[in-house]
Amino acid sequence: MTRTGRTLAISASLLALVMANASAKDRAMAMPFVTHAAFFSKETHQTDAVDPQVFVADPQSQAGTGPQGIEHVAGIRPALIERDSKSTALLNAKGEPLGFDLGHWLGAKGNATVLAQSDGTAKVSVTFSGLRPNGHYSLFENYFDQKPVGFTPLDGGGEHNNIVAGKNGGAKLTVTALSMPTRANAILLVYHSDGQFHGTERGQIGVTAHHQLIAPTSQ
Repeated sequence: MTRTGRTLAISASLLALVMANASAKDRAMAMPFVTHAAFFSKETHQTDAVDPQVFVADPQSQAGTGPQGIEHVAGIRPALIERDSKSTALLNAKGEPLGFDLGHWLGAKGNATVLAQSDGTAKVSVTFSGLRPNGHYSLFENYFDQKPVGFTPLDGGGEHNNIVAGKNGGAKLTVTALSMPTRANAILLVYHSDGQFHGTERGQIGVTAHHQLIAPTSQ
């Protein structure tokens, strides 16, 4: 092979490598989780940032419906994430104790890595810290292009999307999603305060199921 031929061959190999790396990058996504409370408050332009799915005691509060349409009993209201003390005990919409405080609830963190597969599915790997020790959680997918917003288990069937947090509040899971997320999707971490998984359903929102973290896509 001539010097020119070798140069062209090397250049072609380098180009192929660059294109392969670019293709791999296009097929991978990093999706950090944020608190659902912060996401909801921003998206709905709340005057006071609120978590619509967990509640605090307030003797002056009447029975009513919160900002996400969740009915609650008298004597409680949705938690205000910037005004309520982080040591405030949390309740569900029926006034039943959740067993932890607002600071613990808002302190959870997580990250997701999503990798497109050749068959059109996506491998989603998640890591979490600060969850409730031994708490039961499920991963769901949001569909913001549906009215009302749609939810399906991240694995499609509600069998492999469930997590039990460790004694230190950490958790890891890898699950196969039916497709790569788009701008119309997000990955949602649902806490089950009844200690039960609910298959293809999330549970009764605000009572036995509470959105804790969400990872919107920037794709």
